Amino acid sequence: MGPPLTLRRATADDVPALQHIAEAAYSPYVARMGGLRPGPMETDYAGAVEDSEAWVAEVDGAVVGFLLLVPESNGMLLENVAVPPAHHGRGVGRSLLSLAEERTLAHDLHRIRLYTHETMVENQALYERIGYTETHRTTEHGFTRVFYEKQL
Repeated sequence: MGPPLTLRRATADDVPALQHIAEAAYSPYVARMGGLRPGPMETDYAGAVEDSEAWVAEVDGAVVGFLLLVPESNGMLLENVAVPPAHHGRGVGRSLLSLAEERTLAHDLHRIRLYTHETMVENQALYERIGYTETHRTTEHGFTRVFYEKQL
């Protein structure tokens, strides 16, 4: 068992780490997506830290994953969860997804929704394993997205 994982709210000081993690986590999908860069690689993380509920996962003081949540009137949008490949399989993503559920309930909301690109089949399998249900698919600006939701 490795060092403990700490979850905390992200700050402006975390922005470079969020950008780095997004590049590492999403760059493997660029080839699958025909050269398109996934949206999270283009996100303004300074704005996201300021305007959403941004969380980071740390191990020994190093940021190893993050979560962006946006409360909406009828549920929580899980805008992004990212863990770099070097930290896959260590429970970081699952811890962040569990935190998303906790935060949703803390806002007195009972539904989480998210979307992912159709080529990100590993993510889709994980979401389905932990209780998310596919609701629909759409194609916009060359991106075919798969939408999921989970009732809490």
